[in-house]
Amino acid sequence: MAARRGVALVIFLILLAVMVSAAAMLVVALVATPSPTVPANASLTLKIEAPFSEIEPSDVLRQFLQRAPTLRSTIETIHRAKSDSRVKVLIIKTAVSGAMWAQLQEVHAALEDFKTSGKPLIAFLESGSSGEYYVASAATHVVMMPAGQLDVAGLASYELFFRGALDKIGVYPDLLHIGEYKTAANTFTEKGFTAAHREMTRALNRDWYDELVRSVARDRKITEDQARAALGGGPYLGDAAVKTGLVDELAYEDQLDDKAPIQGTQAIENEQYARTAPPARLPQPGGRIALLYAVGTIASGKSSLDSPTGLVLGSQTFVEWVRKVRIDPSIRAVVVRVDSPGGSAIASEVIWRELMLTREVKPLVISMGDVAASGGYYIAAPADVIVAQPGTLTGSIGVVTGKFVVRGALDKLGVGTGSVGDGESAEIYSPFRPFTPAERSRVEEQMQATYELFLRRVAEGRHQTPEKIDAVGQGRVWTGHQARELGLVDELGGLEDALRIAQVRAKLDPAGAVDLVVYPAKRSFYDILSSQFGSQSSTGLTMLGRRSDMRAVQSALSLFQLFRRGEPLAILPNVFMN
Repeated sequence: MAARRGVALVIFLILLAVMVSAAAMLVVALVATPSPTVPANASLTLKIEAPFSEIEPSDVLRQFLQRAPTLRSTIETIHRAKSDSRVKVLIIKTAVSGAMWAQLQEVHAALEDFKTSGKPLIAFLESGSSGEYYVASAATHVVMMPAGQLDVAGLASYELFFRGALDKIGVYPDLLHIGEYKTAANTFTEKGFTAAHREMTRALNRDWYDELVRSVARDRKITEDQARAALGGGPYLGDAAVKTGLVDELAYEDQLDDKAPIQGTQAIENEQYARTAPPARLPQPGGRIALLYAVGTIASGKSSLDSPTGLVLGSQTFVEWVRKVRIDPSIRAVVVRVDSPGGSAIASEVIWRELMLTREVKPLVISMGDVAASGGYYIAAPADVIVAQPGTLTGSIGVVTGKFVVRGALDKLGVGTGSVGDGESAEIYSPFRPFTPAERSRVEEQMQATYELFLRRVAEGRHQTPEKIDAVGQGRVWTGHQARELGLVDELGGLEDALRIAQVRAKLDPAGAVDLVVYPAKRSFYDILSSQFGSQSSTGLTMLGRRSDMRAVQSALSLFQLFRRGEPLAILPNVFMN
């Protein structure tokens, strides 16, 4: 016993030393780093690196030494530069591999707004995919490196199917779904597209592409036919990109300083600019609005920022936030930013209930990010107003559940199995055998009940009949643009649009400043260190997850974890773009 206590004491002292050392490093860094100033004649360079995090990252040094590159902070930087008289030119560089369309559209809209200031907006590309060019096309002048490649050749969507691999290792996916287009289980049950799955994916891809064409045509002041021909004719090397009109000029980055309107300005990087003090804007009297981030896979229990399979939105944690802002008389309205593919139907119902209660006492506005589908749409249903980007993935009103039968895999490994149970359905979720016909019928009945409840929740929130919602449900995924036409979304726009709508509904001046009460709150120094040193960090997987290939794998892992629980799921299928 004494030896164990001694070991525990040593471990505690080591951890304490690490935490003290980290704290000392932060203090030294903060003291040693002088506060930057903004030149009176500045050219600001902004690196747009997506996909963005919606909430503050957990990295210690980033949290304390520089402003986190969240989507909101990036857009705030663009708006700040627009009104900052010291910033004469904005230069953007894009790196958005693996990003989805909604985030890019939100940044693009902010850049379009910047141009109303009359200030030059220069985009510099070393090379560019369709997503990178889409952001860059908002600029007044697009410059590409002479040896660069503009990799626009259309738009494609990809999905992974694991059935063949599961067959090889002896795992049987005994999964069921309600809704012809509820294709989340197809990731594991199919070897390729079903007819309905292909139809839905084709419609999503076409709508994204049409939006890209329309936007580029507006920005480059060409017809949509010309934009479609140019975007579909690549990839292009430098000279060809200029001839198409998609790029204005070829130059190396160091040559930009000699070109008007950058010539004669003093350069400042975004990291420096973010550390300078923005001009103070006093909130209008009584102008407090809560902003709650509903980000990650929906599950019962507490939220997690460090799950190996991505962010987890825990119903227990989120409900605590909702109750706090609902009873706070100083909070005039609530905005919920949803970026979630769904998850547990039960946890979604718990969150739905709390948001319904909130809507009865103060305005409730939903802002949809990249994804607000299935359970993510379930929790959006109570809103007074739903705002989404044209490229948001939403809808997916359907249910899926089931289990993975691993008996074959264990047999191949020489692992014996056995079970005992009391009660007719004690082994209904046994991983050693498929459902019996009677068990399957019972599960299907429960799924149908869950689906019908889902329809009623949406119908109530959208002021429509369950039959009308069923017609656009059936598990089908829609873009935000399509969803607005179907009545599932009210307005097209981003988080700032949702905040303005909330201000109007709270009888506040929409042009005035408000005091935002944000959840999750920025974590304390102790919380961050505990996460970094006291638990398994997901930093490595999160960084890999910024690539489009790892996004798909991470999504599949998250799905697999949920299916193991054997509960009805409202979850989006696995989709990624190129």
